[in-house]
Amino acid sequence: MKRYEDLVSQTFEFPTEEFKVVQNELHFHDIPLMDLIKEYGTPIKLTYLPKISQNIKRAKRMFKASMKKHKYKGDYMYCYCTKSSHFSFVLEEALKNNVHLETSSAYDLDIVRKLYEKETIDKDIYIICNGFKRPLYKEYISEIVNEGFSNCIPILDNLNEIDYYIEHVKKPLKLGIRVAADEEPNFEFYTSRLGVRYSDVNDLYREKIAGNPKLKLKILHFFIHWGISDSAYYWSELSRFVFKYCELKKNVPSWTR
Repeated sequence: MKRYEDLVSQTFEFPTEEFKVVQNELHFHDIPLMDLIKEYGTPIKLTYLPKISQNIKRAKRMFKASMKKHKYKGDYMYCYCTKSSHFSFVLEEALKNNVHLETSSAYDLDIVRKLYEKETIDKDIYIICNGFKRPLYKEYISEIVNEGFSNCIPILDNLNEIDYYIEHVKKPLKLGIRVAADEEPNFEFYTSRLGVRYSDVNDLYREKIAGNPKLKLKILHFFIHWGISDSAYYWSELSRFVFKYCELKKNVPSWTR
């Protein structure tokens, strides 16, 4: 007769760094879970805050080591993605590690304001505004830039998004461009959520950014929305986008590195 324990042992590597069994009871980071269950009942969700800082520090160490090995002269910036968890205790733990923020919606920018009111962040923090920009999201981006968040950077998803910022942002504005993974997306459900077409990136910069002294292009962003199938595909896509970056860099004076 198969037991549930057999299924777990076949499916997962167990015990793990986080989980172990002590006297037939499950412990998570040496916390006896049965004690929590007896007090709070089930279902129960818990967040182990030290792990957040551990993983951020681990990522920073890995990038630092790789950059040193390959003599990379640029910088590495860790941005915590607010959509992964909006709980204040999670965000505050992440921000203890000198990180910046990536947002995905207007709701996230309300959180940014609250963090500033609590003096958890200052206005120099980088706020990378990704995601599809509905009207309220664009409105909030414009407002916080005008309020002095000078490193709030909207990542343009389409050719027309920039027009709103040109009209409503009164201060210097840093921008990014999200490049669509398909050069010419032609499937029926294609929307601007997938980014600016590869072939339109240079024209967007030249026609709407280069001649405006208020605007600076700072980021070229790409995201493969259907995932990475294998290593060969990853390196093929990466080389294509690195070529686009190099091509664009020749004409972008704000890219000093």
